[in-house]
Parts: sequence; C-alpha cells; structure tokens
Amino acid sequence: MRIRVRPLLLFVSPLVILVAAAYLQLVMFGLPAISPGSDLSASNSLAQGFPAWLRVTHYVNFLFIILLIRSGLQILMDHPRLYWNVHCTPGTEWLRLTPIEVPTDRVWTAKEDARYLSPWIGLPGDRHTIGMARHWHFLSVLFWVVNGFIYVGLLFGTGQWRRLVPTSWQIVPDAWAYFVHYATFHLPPEPDAFSHYNPLQQMGYFGVVFVLAPLAIVTGFSMSPAFTNRFKWYPQLPGNRQIGRSIHFLIMCVFVAFVVIHVTLVLLTGFAKNMNGIVLGRHDRNWTGIFLGLLGIGLVVVLNALANWMAWKRPRTIQHLAKAIVSPVMGFFLNSPEPQAEFLREEISPFFWVNGKLPTCDEWKGFASNGFKDYRLKVFGAVENPVELSLIDLRALGEKTQITLHHCIQGWSGIAEWGGLPLAELVKLVQPKPGVRAVVIYSFGEGAGGGQFYDSLSLKNAMHPQTLLAYEMNSEPLNDLHGAPLRLRVENQLGFKMVKWIQSVEFVESVHAVYQGEGGYNEDHEYFGELANI
Repeated sequence: MRIRVRPLLLFVSPLVILVAAAYLQLVMFGLPAISPGSDLSASNSLAQGFPAWLRVTHYVNFLFIILLIRSGLQILMDHPRLYWNVHCTPGTEWLRLTPIEVPTDRVWTAKEDARYLSPWIGLPGDRHTIGMARHWHFLSVLFWVVNGFIYVGLLFGTGQWRRLVPTSWQIVPDAWAYFVHYATFHLPPEPDAFSHYNPLQQMGYFGVVFVLAPLAIVTGFSMSPAFTNRFKWYPQLPGNRQIGRSIHFLIMCVFVAFVVIHVTLVLLTGFAKNMNGIVLGRHDRNWTGIFLGLLGIGLVVVLNALANWMAWKRPRTIQHLAKAIVSPVMGFFLNSPEPQAEFLREEISPFFWVNGKLPTCDEWKGFASNGFKDYRLKVFGAVENPVELSLIDLRALGEKTQITLHHCIQGWSGIAEWGGLPLAELVKLVQPKPGVRAVVIYSFGEGAGGGQFYDSLSLKNAMHPQTLLAYEMNSEPLNDLHGAPLRLRVENQLGFKMVKWIQSVEFVESVHAVYQGEGGYNEDHEYFGELANI
C-alpha cells in the first residue's frame, strides 16, 4: 500500500494540531473547567429519554452503515487507487491500496489492477464482484436515506432536535473543554445523556447527521456519468470526479472513526445505563438493555452474513431485486439528465486506462492485418433496411467529434476526444420497425469467462447526438487496445456499456431474447445492473 504523505497531511494535520493544543493547554493551564451549558438543560420532553422511533432508527442506521461500508470497500478495491486529478495517470494517486505499480513493459488492464478483498470485510468479497457490490451499495443507500429522512423529520417534529442542534455559540468553548479532557485521557464528568448530551457529543452528532451524511450523498452523485456529463458544474463542486471519489472515501473513514469512538465511549461512560437508554428508553442499570442490545448487534451480524450468502448463492435474485427497487428510484433522478458537457483539447488525459483483452478470432485478426480495409459493420434485426458498411461508408454518413469524460464502473476516469458516426444517423438509415426498444452491439472480443461480448442500450439513448460509433480517438484512428475498428461511445453511461471491437449491431424489441436476457455480457455473467448512469 502506498500513501502520499503531503495530501494525507491535509487531513491528519488538523487533528494532530488540535491534540497538541490540548496537551499544551493541560501543561500550561491545567484541565479546563467543565461548564454545564445552559443551552443543554433538559426540557421535559428530553427528560423522558429516547423515544421508540429514535431507538429503532438508531439500529436501522447501524445496519445500513455497515452494509454501505462493506460494499463501498469492495467497490473501491476494483480500482484501489485514489486521485485528486480526473486523468488517473498511474503514479499520480495519493492513496494506493495495492502493492502493484503499473508495469510499463506490457499492457496492464484496469481489471488486472483490481485487488482481492476478504468476504469478512467486503460485500461480497473476492475480485471482480463490483456488480454485486454495487447492488448492495445502492440498495443499502436507498434504505439508509429513507431511514435518515424519517429520523430527521421526527427529530424536528418531536422536539428531540434539542439534543443535536446547538442554540448558542457557547457550545464551542464548552466542547473544547471536553475535547481537552478526552484528548489527554481524562474522562470528564458526564451529564445525564438520558436527558441531553455534553457539548462535544452534541457537536459531533450534529456534524454526522447534518454535515457528514449530506456530503456522502452529494459526493456519491458526483461520480454519476449522467450528472457529471449533464451538469458539468456538479463535479466541480468538489473539484472533479476523482476528488468527489476521494472525499467519499474519506467520509467513510470518518464514519468508521465515529463508530469506533462512539462505541468506546458507550463502554467507558456506563455501559449498562447507556444500553438501557438506547435500547429500552429506561434510566436504570440492569442487564436487560445490554442483553437486548447485544442481541440487536448479533442480528446485524447475521444480516450481513445473509447478504454475503445471497450475493454468492442467489446473485440473480439480488440483481433482479435491485432492478425492481433501485432502478425506478435512481431513474427518476438520472434518466432525465442527458449528456451535454464537453471539454477542451488541452484537458485531454495524458493516459487512458485500457480494459478487455484483444480479440483472438481469425476474423478480427484478418481485418486488423490490412488496416480494417475489408471490415464491414453488419446492421440487422427488426429494421426496414439492413446494411453492411465499411469504415469509408460510415464516414460518408456523417462525422462528429466530441471531447468527453469517460467513467469506468471500477472508478477510474479519463478525458479523450472521440470522432465517429452519430448512432442516430445509422438509426435513420436502417429505419427500425415499430416496437423496437433496444439496440444490441456485438463485439469481436470475448468476455472474461468466454463467449461473445455484447451490450445494449435503449433506442432513446441511441438517438442522442453524443452517442457515437467511434473510429477515432484523439484525432487518430482508433487503436487496437481501445477498440479498433469501431467502438461505442454513450456518454451518460459507465464504460462497460461502451462495446469495443464492434462486429455488428442488432435492433430488437427486447433484450430478453439475447443470450441470458439481462442486456449485456457483464449483466449476464457478473450480475452488473442495468443502471449504468451512476
């Protein structure tokens, strides 16, 4: 693992400085006095303890945070490098969670770069399980967000917001006093958390609920090709897509740190009393809360084990469940935005990761041997005018160039200029029959598990002006590694949808009759979802 020290110091240094300042105050002035904090005095409603809805949402939140962290780590390990630049050039990463440096003496694909993650940590674990990890991540985030909205709504609807929301700037010096105690390992006197939190707790919980959680959502959307290509300003909020990805990871680290500190303080400041409060809503010290609380934690462990079992034993079920639940919700936010953003020539990436293995079939090798002069794109299916077109024919139908940002499902990105035929022009030429809803693109190449690689897109997406059959990259003929003679570009989708080494195009009423019927090779064999715009 490689960590670049200077970028990391930007995040570690403030905490080190705060701890050093706490020790300096201890040495020079002693421990600061603890103020009771008048803004934290218990009201009648708070004195009644934690209501049932708060106790339930607390455990539900814990379950989905664990699922999110585990699935998120699995997604990260498919491209275990974090950058501050959008180009993802090897050697520019600030964090590398792999011992491998990208070799310069041979082709090294992004898929080879993925790392193994134990199923004890990742969900589902192993390598190249990003499709299943994404299903669990998006399923978890939907329920986590719903649970969060319920929590916040009831928080303000019942007066419980007084526990979390500061009402006076006095909380800052009061919280600092508590921080000095904790940082120098002097446990301060605690208020009755059954009624209210101490100032440092209040600031911490407020930050997690009203700052950290929204940032996690915002940075999640900054990695969506639909949003970043439609609203170019959106990823610029954090700076670029890779900054959003890095911040998303750091937010996860803060969540983990918060959980560890939170659990530690629950243990140190009266375990039985704290567990009775959050589990039963009672203010006593018997063992019932501990027993039921540990039972609840055990249930979370069992549900996580069940998630792993489902991922390995019933992956198609999870794939279809995500399609039924996640796709409609995410589609509501993502289907309307259409790709529009383009970049400047000087923004083109100096490096562009490759993926997939070169075709080994004799047909492609024969075409490649004479510069694809004899290549013909076969267009067939439910069309009025099936055709076979050479590269010269494709150029004659129309040419468009665009400089766009590529989003790989594994996490890397890159900017390149693409030149080719807008797929809409091909659609006009062949005239799909009524009822056609999808376009299937077949490759000369094989998928990772053998068999012909293919993918599909909706007819509506095929008609967008930025959807290209590209035969040029960065003003040069498309090279073999990046998909010669022809590759698909569809800018509001992830890279796995952009078929390389295109052999033929078929217009169909439904993808269900094509191979295993899931809409693409990765969807058939690696359980990728149909949701490819986030």
